[in-house]
Amino acid sequence: MTIRYEANPPKILPDVNVNESISKFVERIKKISKKCDAIHLTENVLGFQRVSPIEVGKIIKNEIPNLPITVSLRVRDKTEKEISEFVQECIEVGFSGILVLMGDPSQTGKKDSGQIPSLTVKKLKEQGVDSKIDLYLSISNKPNFSKIRKKLDANPKGFMTQVIQNIEQVKTLAENLNGYTIIPIILFPSPKNEKSAKFLNLELENYKNDFEELLKRSHEITGDVLITSPSDFTSLNEFLQKTSF
Repeated sequence: MTIRYEANPPKILPDVNVNESISKFVERIKKISKKCDAIHLTENVLGFQRVSPIEVGKIIKNEIPNLPITVSLRVRDKTEKEISEFVQECIEVGFSGILVLMGDPSQTGKKDSGQIPSLTVKKLKEQGVDSKIDLYLSISNKPNFSKIRKKLDANPKGFMTQVIQNIEQVKTLAENLNGYTIIPIILFPSPKNEKSAKFLNLELENYKNDFEELLKRSHEITGDVLITSPSDFTSLNEFLQKTSF
């Protein structure tokens, strides 16, 4: 049974001390790890350049050795060699899993590499990588199950979903993807996360008052849930501190 926290490493910005940003980031992870069983580190969300999840992951593993860490690997702007090097570093650091996804278009103008997540997972499995680290693919919160053959053929450990907003979505995914680990992603319904909700076409009002129940029921069904709160760490941390699972 796992409650994960999604953490976006600090952006790399002009006139901002990167080491100071990393230090603050790691302190946040220390706080929230008291209630979360694992964390998920993203990579260049929305295509913005951020500190490498591997770099901050090394620090976190040193500070909190027993905290499981999964990490996003965006293949959109990586060559096969870069993908292989990224995966090898994840294994060496001691990460527990990798979410292979396309990723958002780069904001720096870097061209797409043509890599496809499902084929990447398939190739990595052929190389025996899955014996050293779990491999995940992303999936829609309401997929057309007749059109995800390539994802299923890749045979990942499981799927991390798009952000869900009702328990029916979780039930449908669990029923149709039996045998795979399903990790529903749920956005914390804070006013500060409204911008993220609009970007994702979510209505926080639909589950704002029932968030705790949605979280607990999703956890009961899948045994694994990932909470994201990109603009409001404090409120989510306070919620978790007073909530029992």
